[in-house]
Amino acid sequence: MARGYLADATPEETWEALSKEADAVLVDVRTAAEWNYVGLPDVSKTDAPLLRVEWQSFPSGITNAAFVETLSDVLGGAGRSHDAPLYFICRSGARSASAAAAMTAAGYSRCYNVAGGFEGGRDAKGHRGTVEGWKAAGLPWVQS
Repeated sequence: MARGYLADATPEETWEALSKEADAVLVDVRTAAEWNYVGLPDVSKTDAPLLRVEWQSFPSGITNAAFVETLSDVLGGAGRSHDAPLYFICRSGARSASAAAAMTAAGYSRCYNVAGGFEGGRDAKGHRGTVEGWKAAGLPWVQS
């Protein structure tokens, strides 16, 4: 646990956990702008909820001081205990790692960072979504 959270999980491992683990939750920590314009993971074929709580605000990039409290309240309302498997996702895996570490520090024991995030790093042409991450893995997603 040197990273401050339980482990990194690939998008495929995350999908499998969301599909099979009864209390699993996917927490998207990107900004509202990203949710609206880039798209969202589609977990509708699982029983897992997709929770959206911004880790940082747009465009300032200021960390959401109420993140832990807000997510804890939402998780409690969804009937999730401190032992529920929580998978955190952002664009590339950096913000979600920080969010997973914060929730681990708050007493949640099974926090995972989705390695590569939703879009992953840039390819040779500077585009995201083709090299790594949820989209590149071909997992379901929706765009508004």
